[in-house]
Amino acid sequence: MHNTSDHLPKAKGLTHPTFDWLRSQRIDSLNLTVEEYCHRKTGAKHFHLAADNPENGFLVAFRTVPMDSTGVAHILEHTVLCGSQRYPVRDPFFMMLRRSLNTFMNAFTSSDWTAYPFASKNKKDFNNLLKVYLDAVFFARLDPLDFAQEGHRVEFETPNDPQTDLVFKGVVFNEMKGAMSSPISTLWQSLSSYLFPTTTYHYNSGGDPKHIPDLSYEQLKSFYSTHYHPSNAVFMTFGDIPAQEHHEQFESYALSSFEKRNINLRVADEKRYPTPLQVEESYALEAEDSAHKTHIILGWLLGQSTDLDQQLKAHLLSGVLLDNSGSPLRYALETCGLGAAPSPLCGLEDNNREMSFICGLEGSQPEQAEALEQRILEVLQEVAKKGVPQEQIEAVLHQLELHQREISGGNMPYGLQLMLQGLSSAIHHGDPVALLNLDPTLDKLRQEIKDPNFIQQLVKENLLNNSHRVRLVLQPDPTLSAHRIQEEKSCLSEMKSAMSEAQKAAIVKLAADLATRQQQQDDPDILPKVGIEDIPATLPIPKGKQDLIGKLPAAFFNQGTNGLIYQQIIIDLPQLEDELLNVLPHYTACLTELGVGKKDYRQTQTWQSTISGGINASTTLRGRIENVQQVNGHFVLSGKALSRNHNHLTELLQTTLHEIRFDELDHLREIIAQCRSEWEDHITGSGHNLAMSAAVSGMSPTAALTHRLSGLAGIVFLQQLDESLAHKAKLEELTHKFHLIHERILAAPRQLLIISEQKDQVEIQSALNKRWGHNLKATSKFTSLQLPQIRTSVRQSWTTNTQVNFCAKAYPTVPISHPDAAALTVLGGFLRNNYLHRAIREQGGAYGGGAGQDSESAAFRFFSYRDPRLTATLTDFNQSVQWLLENDHPWRLVEEAILGVISSIDKPKSPAGEAKSAFYNNLYGRTPEQQRHFRSQILEVRLKGLKTVAERYLTLEDNASIAVLTNTAQLTQLADLQLNAYKV
Repeated sequence: MHNTSDHLPKAKGLTHPTFDWLRSQRIDSLNLTVEEYCHRKTGAKHFHLAADNPENGFLVAFRTVPMDSTGVAHILEHTVLCGSQRYPVRDPFFMMLRRSLNTFMNAFTSSDWTAYPFASKNKKDFNNLLKVYLDAVFFARLDPLDFAQEGHRVEFETPNDPQTDLVFKGVVFNEMKGAMSSPISTLWQSLSSYLFPTTTYHYNSGGDPKHIPDLSYEQLKSFYSTHYHPSNAVFMTFGDIPAQEHHEQFESYALSSFEKRNINLRVADEKRYPTPLQVEESYALEAEDSAHKTHIILGWLLGQSTDLDQQLKAHLLSGVLLDNSGSPLRYALETCGLGAAPSPLCGLEDNNREMSFICGLEGSQPEQAEALEQRILEVLQEVAKKGVPQEQIEAVLHQLELHQREISGGNMPYGLQLMLQGLSSAIHHGDPVALLNLDPTLDKLRQEIKDPNFIQQLVKENLLNNSHRVRLVLQPDPTLSAHRIQEEKSCLSEMKSAMSEAQKAAIVKLAADLATRQQQQDDPDILPKVGIEDIPATLPIPKGKQDLIGKLPAAFFNQGTNGLIYQQIIIDLPQLEDELLNVLPHYTACLTELGVGKKDYRQTQTWQSTISGGINASTTLRGRIENVQQVNGHFVLSGKALSRNHNHLTELLQTTLHEIRFDELDHLREIIAQCRSEWEDHITGSGHNLAMSAAVSGMSPTAALTHRLSGLAGIVFLQQLDESLAHKAKLEELTHKFHLIHERILAAPRQLLIISEQKDQVEIQSALNKRWGHNLKATSKFTSLQLPQIRTSVRQSWTTNTQVNFCAKAYPTVPISHPDAAALTVLGGFLRNNYLHRAIREQGGAYGGGAGQDSESAAFRFFSYRDPRLTATLTDFNQSVQWLLENDHPWRLVEEAILGVISSIDKPKSPAGEAKSAFYNNLYGRTPEQQRHFRSQILEVRLKGLKTVAERYLTLEDNASIAVLTNTAQLTQLADLQLNAYKV
């Protein structure tokens, strides 16, 4: 890596006296400069991603390499955020969430590192958070009571009564019970334990609920002292604050207190197997029929992720084999008939120090393992012998380039995404700058792939001649869950029977001390804050230019997309009968996976990947801002591409829309099976959202349809649909329904959305006119989608394969245009911050819980996530309202809730994401004027308004709806609630 001369004197001249400047590297494809520094005294590394972006990001990460499954690194991540030397309050992290305008705050435990990231657009706020984070990680108090709350403890079921049974409690304990309820999490953990027999990846870094209680407080403190030191730290920052300002803060608030330590935490090379390994494991599945529920995967251990050349070649190989249905290995997995769908783990895992390649199936049978392994090896041998078409290799390289250039948004700020992209390499003493600057290696790869034997050699070296291969068969065990429950009860019973009276008294005292601490009111002014006065006066919203392409309305947005174009065809949703509406999400799921024109689906997939970053079909549906009973909906066909491919993208979208084929019945059957597997795999990860969707399903037409199509009811429908398609007549019936939907969509009014950089728009508009200029207006007979009005309460329990619960309760309220909507929106944060967090998470042991106004369905929703309790949580929802109404509360608490709402409203998206939001908000009546007015109403909310809306909407129990997601063993707890029971 060469230093760019224009940065050398400038960087050296401005370097902080406690840091050495090592290099600066301009990365044009990301429009930023990476600067690398080293703290002289401790050796701490700092990588600064200097960019013209006011959303500044920070993270500090430590190499954490546990050698057991007690979850020590994960529990430590939680506990260090529970008070520090400068900020001796018990909950500084969650308190700062409320006293900040952050755009992101969190902490992560990976398999071999722990990171503490945040981002903010407000410089004062950024520096406030920086002080708190630095003190938290380097000067944590690690109070034993925090360890008991966040990690694990035993309590009596009635905490002050030693005659009652013992139970395990702890936030991480319940979080990991929820995480390991997912078969895919179990699959990954099981494979890792065999792929890595001797290194840290052998263990569950999050913690195995069976082993978490083995961790002692002394072991936690020892792990902290050996891992959380600047000599073992990597700092990363992003944005327009100069690195030297960060250095001043790092030095003042942390690094000046430390001397260099000889900490050399490295993950060793794994011991390699001389011959492939075949293993069988089980996972818990509460199902009457466990047939075709087995996962069979093959995993290979590859080279080091820090070697960029090796990593990109591994990505290229993975893409060539698995990217889409046109890829040879994915095609074989989809069509071999040995399982329902390719495993969600298929692909390359490059976060560990040594990479792994995985492929296989879910929805199989144990006896298919040998046949599947042989089929996979046959495909690899064929590729090693004959190679693949050159266009497929070039398509994968194209995807790597597009991914490198795209400024993405979503749940995490762009700057933090880039930092995390380079973090793994930095943690393993590699070069994160090279990992961010892919262009030189991509250019090298472009030359290497010209060798006709390139892919053949990669397959041989990485896979066929690699004996470190594991075949894992993970089969369902309907008795495992009950066995684990009984095992835990027996363990606790033995523990209790061995206790002395003094030990029992100590447990009672611990519970009492913890309860007292949880009720403790800390002085919030110890912590820094921003206030309403720091909130920006305006809400920037991009404005598009309206134009016509032929007779089609078109909106053009000029955004800094870093050389990408985003294009969408937006079509009014037509009226659909129930039998068509039920399959609408499956129509959109299949639309971009099928053949187009004379191309079959494999050729179409290759076509898509050669010119675009993928295309997607979806639907959107929203109620009107003044009346949620009246709805508007649209079908959307969207795609993105490098701007040089804009004309090809237009052709791809237009041809897909007009020449889609529904005649590939076998593949359509495969897509539905894959969708089912994907939806089922995400139940426990999204349990709170699914429970809330069920709870509000009687509140509005959009809420009812969401639950029916993509909520728990939608999953049940998909399961039934998938099973019915074993009969060819049912498959033909489904394609007939797809034809009917598509015909009506083609006859509906449409418009275009184009997002690109200004310099490309004239050329793009000209090309669009050539392709769309002949388009005629839709028929005047068009009827838009109308849904029946609904406003009723529901009471539902849903059972699935989960060790923890998800509770939801909802009350009917008002749409966003109503004067009460602002106070209800602030009320959600107020109740979460000041009552629900303590009651549900700290005292109840759930991983999370909260409340919020859902103006889209005109409902107020309470929820809990990965919760050991059921009825007690539902009681907490009610008591939070009583607590609000029966007590006086300081203005500070209202202000904190307002800050949270404004932070959410102002949270930036990617440049393309900002444009899409502006377009769709305007399409559904959320004009810039309406959004800014609502934001101003939020700033005017006061305590009196919160009490008024709480009493008006949240005290009428007859109006309340309840939905819980649990397991069959816990249903008896809900008997008094008289819920309608469903199974998914």
